Amino acid sequence: MRIVVCIRQGQDGEINPFDAAAYEAALRLEGAEITLLSMGPLSAKDFLTSLTRLGAKQAILLSDRRFAGADTLATAYTLSLAIQKLTPDLVVCGRQTLIGDTAQTGIMLATRMCFPVITNVMGIHTVTTEKITCHTRTEGDVTVSLPALLTLERIYALRLPRLRSKTIECQVWNADDLGADPARCGLAGSPTRVLSTRENQSGRRRCKWISLDQLDGILKESLSKEAQVTEKDTPAALSLPRVWTVGDAPLEFAPSVSNDVTVLPFASAEELAERIRAGAPSAVLWGSDPLSKRLAAQVAAQLDLGLCADCNSLETDGQELFMIRPALSGSVIAKIRSIPRPAMATVRTTQTEGSPLVIAAGFGAKEQMPLIRALAEKYGADLAATRKMVDHDLLPYDLQVGLTGKSISPAVYLTVGVSGAVHHLVGMQRSGTVIAVNPDRTAPIFDYADYGILAKAEDLAPYV
Repeated sequence: MRIVVCIRQGQDGEINPFDAAAYEAALRLEGAEITLLSMGPLSAKDFLTSLTRLGAKQAILLSDRRFAGADTLATAYTLSLAIQKLTPDLVVCGRQTLIGDTAQTGIMLATRMCFPVITNVMGIHTVTTEKITCHTRTEGDVTVSLPALLTLERIYALRLPRLRSKTIECQVWNADDLGADPARCGLAGSPTRVLSTRENQSGRRRCKWISLDQLDGILKESLSKEAQVTEKDTPAALSLPRVWTVGDAPLEFAPSVSNDVTVLPFASAEELAERIRAGAPSAVLWGSDPLSKRLAAQVAAQLDLGLCADCNSLETDGQELFMIRPALSGSVIAKIRSIPRPAMATVRTTQTEGSPLVIAAGFGAKEQMPLIRALAEKYGADLAATRKMVDHDLLPYDLQVGLTGKSISPAVYLTVGVSGAVHHLVGMQRSGTVIAVNPDRTAPIFDYADYGILAKAEDLAPYV
């Protein structure tokens, strides 16, 4: 079976962890003939060459000045030309990178190739010459015909090379080798533009220091606030005409930029693309659930539109939509506009189902999981996890909160041993009341908490 694995080098010089899982998944398939494919500067050539030691038969770097500045749509176009030349049976991608964090490129690439796509893959069950079946994070088992494209979650760690394994020299293809249209590559072919960036300071709170003896009272008081009526959205001061949402979830964002909002029901990507083409709205907003994100990327690829991912706020001057989103693992906030109309964005909607109290375990509490589970049982709370806890197999991936996990907005979010890495804060900052337990007074989590308790996880034992 001919398999193309799309990978990207991270800012730290290493393989993006989602792509590492994709490569490992391909290596585990019997009879796999793997080609590594990446787009980037010539400096990435040695990086790709080194990865061939693990078992890839060839590595190809798409490198050309004309590719520079590409957004997800332009990247998908360029990658699709290379894949047309390689004619694989299967394309495997990581769900997202940690640079753009969009989770769009793989889906757009599948749309360009007219390949069926399975997203959020947690495991590959069976592969025949005609079909592949995968277990997914959100849809259970899914079967599609080959050729197909998969986007993988961080389900595997990439193996180490064997001591005597050899490398295969990476090939470099440019725009001419691909027969690419320069107007569709790089910055020239990118419908979205980053207007500005700034350090991410959103979600900061004024922390009030309390003792462990006060925790029970604060928890009960904060949970009682859940029943309070929230303020109604005020009409947008500057309003875009004809803003559409797909489903109801984006309605928490739409009124901030328009007083003329229409809700479209969910449908196939083809049906939605046709309605958008015919209706010509000024903007289309989508939720951040897996189905909405997949449909949005498919529609954007079909209509050659820009798509801004995971926006946490929107702005307008009455003429254009400005989309505000975290990037670079949440460390910066970018302000983005789309050149063609309609502008399209997925907005970072939150999960509100489950208990109004969520207790998050960080790596600082790794030795005290029985205690934290007992605390959760006492209050009827749901559990959450940081990425490091999941990476060390201490808690399951479906509990991970953050940029590479899920976003939640419980009435109360109690963290134990959580340091407050930016990529975790992105997923919890819309919680009602945040209470942090950590022995380090300088831990960043306290800058995003309403209440802070200087204590170790084991100090909670008398209160369970």
